Amino acid sequence: MVRCQAAPRSHVQERAPFRVVLLACAVGTTAVMLPSALVARSFVFGAKSLHEARKLTTWQTHGTGLLARPALGDLSGSHLKSLAEVTTLSIDTGDLDVIKDWAATGLISDATTNPLFVSQAGMSGDPRYVAFVGEAIAYAKKHGADLVEEDRINLAIDRLSVNLGREIAGLVPGYISTEVDIRESFDINESVRRARRIIAMYEELGVPRSRVLIKLAATWEGIKAAEILEQEGITCNLTLVFGFAQAVACAQAKVRLISPFPGRILDWHKLNGGQPTYEPTEDPGVVTVRRIYNYYKKYGHEGTICMPASWRPSRGKGYDTDELVALAGVDRMTIGPPLLEKLAATKEPLPRLLTPEAAAASCEDDEVCGGAITEKDFRMLMTADECATSKLAEGINSFVSETEKLRAALLSKL
Repeated sequence: MVRCQAAPRSHVQERAPFRVVLLACAVGTTAVMLPSALVARSFVFGAKSLHEARKLTTWQTHGTGLLARPALGDLSGSHLKSLAEVTTLSIDTGDLDVIKDWAATGLISDATTNPLFVSQAGMSGDPRYVAFVGEAIAYAKKHGADLVEEDRINLAIDRLSVNLGREIAGLVPGYISTEVDIRESFDINESVRRARRIIAMYEELGVPRSRVLIKLAATWEGIKAAEILEQEGITCNLTLVFGFAQAVACAQAKVRLISPFPGRILDWHKLNGGQPTYEPTEDPGVVTVRRIYNYYKKYGHEGTICMPASWRPSRGKGYDTDELVALAGVDRMTIGPPLLEKLAATKEPLPRLLTPEAAAASCEDDEVCGGAITEKDFRMLMTADECATSKLAEGINSFVSETEKLRAALLSKL
């Protein structure tokens, strides 16, 4: 029997709807709509590659498709400038041009990537990404000649991730996040081995481990792998955090950073008995992140950074930045380019709503499991949290799908 009690305050099952994103691409004088999957493979009318499509138009990718690059002017007085003064900001994209543009503002210090971005880079026609792939293939052939085919492909995947990360490291001054193969999310030893290999590659290319966050899914095995890596000076970003138990286990393992997903938590509520809209401070995703932040500050987990990601409009269409504004003051945030643009365009005061001092005083939770959560405790608490369990599985499955696409593309070249 699990003695500690840290069950979520609401239990609602989520099943995210299937969604096709249509993104605009202008070719010549004709505007057409393309599914993002086609854009990712560079099938742009009149262009042989994404690079050529860029030459034909004024449009550029934002990691998941073609969107207009903003003309970044005076950002003083904007929500973005105000937010950057109280929260360290990271950009969530694999598009090098977009990262460069936003880093030049001085308001973005970090960058995060995920298997989707790496997969898109691997299948893009942009010459820079083609070069990353070519080097990864050559590296795998040279250093993996004695490996079985699957291990050689995995070596190429890791190298491609590092090639992209190294390039990003030259654009931002802070952390870059690189994810261990999501298919290893339930294997502690293999996750540790792949993480060490990724770090070795970075260091070989001149990027110190202090600049790199190794991303792992916040499964029990992922958390335990991170605990081992942190003891070796390899800092980690535990992603796909949807529940309080995940966040507590990460902090107790002294993980450097977690990425809770308030937007997907909101999705879960809305699809399964929750309200269609919420006031931002009552948004279930915002409430979850604030609960984590408060707990960390009360129980001395300042060494674990809370960096929410994945955002939704609390009040519905037209209120895209609700969750971001409601969490102003949280340690860090990672934000995609479209939302950065909206923050930059909003010229009005943005109050700081989270502070460490107020957070500690506001925490209503007892210390979970006396500060030492066990595997049994963790699994029982996750079983009680339908949101965390279902959304974690959904997130892993989605990234596995992207990794398999990349695997197939690389296999054809090895």
